[in-house]
Amino acid sequence: MASTLAHAPSSSTHTVTNQPPPLTPYDASDDAALLEGLRREGAGWAEPDLRRLGALAGGEEAQEWAEQANRYEPELRTHDRYGNRIDEVEFHPSWHHLMRTAVAEGLAGAPWADDRPGAHVARIAGALVWGHTDAGHGCPTSMTYAAVPALRAQPDLAAVYEPLLTSRVYEPGLRPPAGKRGLLAGMGMTEKQGGSDVRTNTTTATPTAEPGVYTLRGHKWFTSAPMCDVFLVLAQAPGGLSCFLVPRVLPDGSRNTFRIQRLKDKLGNRSNASSEPEFDNTVAWLVGPEGRGVKTIIEMVNCTRLDCVMMSAALMRRTLVEAGHHVRHRVAFGAPLIDQPLMRNVLADLALESEAATTLTLRLAGAADRAVRADGDRESEAAFRRIATAVGKFWVTKRGPAFTAEALECLGGNGYVEDSGMPRHYREAPLLSIWEGSGNVNALDVLRALSREPATAEALFAELDAARGADARLDAAAARLRAGLGEASPVGARRLVELMALTLQASLLVRYAPPAVADAFCATRLGGDWGHSFGTLPAGADLDAILERSLPG
Repeated sequence: MASTLAHAPSSSTHTVTNQPPPLTPYDASDDAALLEGLRREGAGWAEPDLRRLGALAGGEEAQEWAEQANRYEPELRTHDRYGNRIDEVEFHPSWHHLMRTAVAEGLAGAPWADDRPGAHVARIAGALVWGHTDAGHGCPTSMTYAAVPALRAQPDLAAVYEPLLTSRVYEPGLRPPAGKRGLLAGMGMTEKQGGSDVRTNTTTATPTAEPGVYTLRGHKWFTSAPMCDVFLVLAQAPGGLSCFLVPRVLPDGSRNTFRIQRLKDKLGNRSNASSEPEFDNTVAWLVGPEGRGVKTIIEMVNCTRLDCVMMSAALMRRTLVEAGHHVRHRVAFGAPLIDQPLMRNVLADLALESEAATTLTLRLAGAADRAVRADGDRESEAAFRRIATAVGKFWVTKRGPAFTAEALECLGGNGYVEDSGMPRHYREAPLLSIWEGSGNVNALDVLRALSREPATAEALFAELDAARGADARLDAAAARLRAGLGEASPVGARRLVELMALTLQASLLVRYAPPAVADAFCATRLGGDWGHSFGTLPAGADLDAILERSLPG
């Protein structure tokens, strides 16, 4: 009997249907909250460059750079073929493409050499957009930016290094700093026995016969981007904990002792090398007075904390864009996911969180910009920056992991596989609440600011008062916050700082966001009409208006 199998129609089981097209290319700057905040905070002049960078960030080439920089991780080379100690880290070419673009676009130290009002806002906005690529290379650009104000505590060193740290030229490779066209800076604070408690540091600094020059001996526990040209390092000098400038290569061209013991095997941030360097007769230059190391380097920490807020906001926006794209093109139960009521609730809730994070980030950037300029707002903006940056660092970075997890879930199983990119973003998110002080450190820092610098509380409430009378729920929350300050204690620090963050975000949205956004945020985050997960907006929330504003395209 003849078989009929040979006459069966060809199989179509592998025809792909009901899958979204690639997201790329897309415009990473297509974000109303971002563009409005850019203009409001004094950097509207940067919008053309931001839009150009947005197209580049969402393009296929830059997205491929990001994927490759994380797939092909940096590798440590401690010795050359002859046995000489070299302590170099090799990166994939895609890392260098990302770095070269970031530095050229002014995302490292360039704003310190730009006199235009809003220059620091423009940098943060650019980083929010370029952050749609890879988060890891944001570490050396952030530290380079943050090193400049700290280095100014030693004017003679700043005169030599600041023009190179503010350059828009990326020039990798270990060479004498003065012979390069641009430099990158890192920092070495924490040690294995202390972590955030840097006053327990045991690295020693011994003065030499040359004034201002010391030799260091000790071991640092978590020093990222070890291929930077110079580092600001804390060490115990005869006069107490002090800040030092440590170059990888000395002026005579010889290698400074910077023995990299190993690279950290981290949860995320895989494209960026984080290391344990050992100092042994390492040459260093004193920055600021002996015994004032924390005060000197805190300027660097204040800057990098803002970048932690920014990076969390960038991750939120990036994963929201991915989730929104997926649900627009995916059909389930007879309708596109974007039309399913509960999915719309989830996306709208995520959109509220993303807009609140972006708006707060740009407000903090505006305060940082005005705090360094000689005008009438300088003192009040500096006080606001002091407390609000710590508040934002605590809250926005805490929201990041839950946000990225929910955005990943919008893609279902597709989001759980590596080639979607969502697992990489999810692994990245927890770092930002740890880097530059965990949640407890930042919550206690807010209490410290309130007790030691009364002007910070005045500046915070002046910001909240600007929205007084616009929403009863916000007014009630601000009243609770005022009452809570009188009972502030370490055990309740997180609760207090959380309320600060939510009232601050709400006040910004009430003043600057559309009514649908502000009303839904106040109803849920302040009014209690919210569940314990994303997607629990109340029935009266205008989901259509929120989503129309938030999703690109």
